[in-house]
Amino acid sequence: MSVRLSESLSERPEVTTTMSDSSAVPPLSTGLAGLSTLRQVQTRSISPENFDGSVGGGGRATEGTGARPARDLGQGWKVSPSVNIGGGETFELGRIDGAGRINHLWLTTHYANWRTLILRAYWDGSDEPAIEVPYGDFFASGWGRFAQVNSEPIAVNPNGGFNSYWPMPFLDGARLTLENTSSADATVYYQITYEVGGDYTGQGYLHAQWRRSNPLPDRENHPLLVEIEGSGHYVGTYLAWGVNSPGWWGEGEIKFYLDDDDRQSDGRWPTICGTGTEDYFGGAWNFDVPGQGYTEFSTPYLGLPQILRPDGLYESQQRFGMYRWHVLDPIHFATRLSVEIQALGWHSGGRYLPLHDDIASTALFYLDRPTTNRPPAPTFDTMELGTNSAAAPHTSR
Repeated sequence: MSVRLSESLSERPEVTTTMSDSSAVPPLSTGLAGLSTLRQVQTRSISPENFDGSVGGGGRATEGTGARPARDLGQGWKVSPSVNIGGGETFELGRIDGAGRINHLWLTTHYANWRTLILRAYWDGSDEPAIEVPYGDFFASGWGRFAQVNSEPIAVNPNGGFNSYWPMPFLDGARLTLENTSSADATVYYQITYEVGGDYTGQGYLHAQWRRSNPLPDRENHPLLVEIEGSGHYVGTYLAWGVNSPGWWGEGEIKFYLDDDDRQSDGRWPTICGTGTEDYFGGAWNFDVPGQGYTEFSTPYLGLPQILRPDGLYESQQRFGMYRWHVLDPIHFATRLSVEIQALGWHSGGRYLPLHDDIASTALFYLDRPTTNRPPAPTFDTMELGTNSAAAPHTSR
């Protein structure tokens, strides 16, 4: 049975935080303006140096991945800074009891693991994950290559420091895991910073879903979300887009089907319809600056931080990483939400050309329940980037 945090997030009244209401949670966008508000909550942190986030529990390890370097110094000297996740294993990053909110995630691992690890989050004791996304894609890094991301909810820093500031509230427990789908072991450093003691009623649960079309079937749209049921708001899109043909690839529109949009008497028509792929991500005119061509940018809510150009040999296709965070302009829905995007280029004579590109999407939204319908889980093969890595899918044989 799903727990509903609120009857309608879109109808939630604005919360005014005062000294007498010091446990109220300010929204992400308050930033510095809300930082001076005193709140009666407690901060906790889970890491390999404090696996359960217990008070006074950090730095006590006597065994761990740093035990040998610390052998002359002993306990308290970085004995357990990371974990090793074996091929085919799922590791529990953290488990939190009761109500709280995760405010920051930091992780790092070798770039070869960015598309072989799967990040999952479970809210309120659910057996089904609300977040189920390849590790790199959750942090706007779907191509297994470093690119700086300077945004408000996601920051990617040299060389592979992944940070998330998406608020992740829960009422009755949280659990985060990493699954290693590869045959190779993965060493992971991480820290989960969260708070307890506040009032988190009326807030939505964070969900993230990943889908890949490779290649996109002829004259079909790539689905980002399919018939999500519940009340909430859509907050973010990341696309890892691989181009499979010459020419411009971003004429396609993104479409948001809200509530009963796909049940109209004359067909299925969206309430929100974009005007082009680069337009949706805040750019214009093909991201093409005269004299320099495709041009990277990364801003608080919009970005094209990654452009991978062909090398004339095995990396034969152009590849792009793009994000749009709807932090200041969330897309609200009352009962249902579907999202899809087209892939369009140009025929001769000024005619649109449906494309068959490689599109991997991560869609983020807050919902009034901890579980909803979701796509099949990513696998080693569906995540694979075709880089001829020595790693292989884990098998029990």
